[in-house]
Amino acid sequence: MITWRLRGSVKTMPSQSITLRTIEAAKPSASGDVYTWDTGLRGFGLRVTPRGVKSYVLQYRIEGGSARRKTIGIHGSPWTTQTARREAERLLMLVRQGIDPVEQQRELKRREKALNFSAYCDLFVDLYLQANWPDTWPEAMRILENIAKPRWGKRPLSALKRSDMVKLMDDYADRPGQRKAVHSLLRKLFNWAVDREDIEVSPLAGMKAPKAVASRRRVLGHEEIVCLWNACEHVGWPWGPYVRLLILTMQRRQEVAEMDWSEIDLEAKTWTLPPERTKNDEAHVVPLSPLAVEQLRAMSPKRSGLVFTTTGKTPVSGFSKAKRTLDEHMLRIIAERFGHLNVEMTPIVIPEWRFHDIRRTGATNLQALGIPIEVTEAVLNHISGTRAGVAGIYNRYKYDAEKQKALELWDKKITELLSASPIC
Repeated sequence: MITWRLRGSVKTMPSQSITLRTIEAAKPSASGDVYTWDTGLRGFGLRVTPRGVKSYVLQYRIEGGSARRKTIGIHGSPWTTQTARREAERLLMLVRQGIDPVEQQRELKRREKALNFSAYCDLFVDLYLQANWPDTWPEAMRILENIAKPRWGKRPLSALKRSDMVKLMDDYADRPGQRKAVHSLLRKLFNWAVDREDIEVSPLAGMKAPKAVASRRRVLGHEEIVCLWNACEHVGWPWGPYVRLLILTMQRRQEVAEMDWSEIDLEAKTWTLPPERTKNDEAHVVPLSPLAVEQLRAMSPKRSGLVFTTTGKTPVSGFSKAKRTLDEHMLRIIAERFGHLNVEMTPIVIPEWRFHDIRRTGATNLQALGIPIEVTEAVLNHISGTRAGVAGIYNRYKYDAEKQKALELWDKKITELLSASPIC
């Protein structure tokens, strides 16, 4: 039968087989939607709106209930008479099992809204990470907050594909340690989602994990420290002062990049990182040595907001490009320094180094200067070794005076290196 409905009125006309010819011959009515019901597949039909839009529909009843109608799709790619008929047959199989396709679709939409990636990360932290990673969950949460959430936001968890994972891994190709950590954490998140039947398949399923990263041991030599310091004069804002403060404070790359003037007290000569910006969720006071204070005083007199920024709104970025520029200047500077010695030299090569190696370099030099390991760990804000476990729980001493002395000794050492002659 052919029927149309307008504000409760229903009219019927003889049914016919829905074919391409039927669809082309179907005409709209100014009175309302016109329905053509297929003679071969019960409930399968074609709807034509007053504006002439043609779409496939399915009408059905669940266990003798009232009739319900579901739109399959508008005629045209991908919905042809064949594909729409196959979809109608699939939906009717659900109906025979007592499943309402309309309610199923609504439930899927509700789940997609509830299971957006950002909200699911919060659920993962609350129900899984805090219970299973009691010591390291804050760092895992930071990876989600700083890397994953900004990238995928409120996208449905089920909408994330292998291609999204590949793009993320490619973006961290130059940071293998971070790449490995991100992959490991997301694999746990998606596997947890599969276990809970929130998604069917993890987008990381079958994807090879990044290779384990060998523990780095690179420490810059004294000549390299001098060349790096002097190279900072030539790389421009904000990289020169930024790298020098990396050297002087020994703090993490991102912690220095996100430094805010509200954290700096130049009179007290301290930089206080708030708990939300530290790896162990504890406030960390970094004494500022004379050279560090000098670097900060030489900056903008405005002194509000982010210290290292080119936009005024976001922290400095573009570390790889800055590193390449530093390398070029370091090679030139070391050639000039040794050129004055009139000694035969093989081609100059500076072994590969990373920004994080600056932190290890500082820690190594503190040990060489006779600073106790527990003070070095306090400077680095490490919760490991002498400050981990039971000792860390009961020993709440912050080593503030000792940290100040250690960083002043490091400041003095750098000053001596800068004024010394090149070392053959």
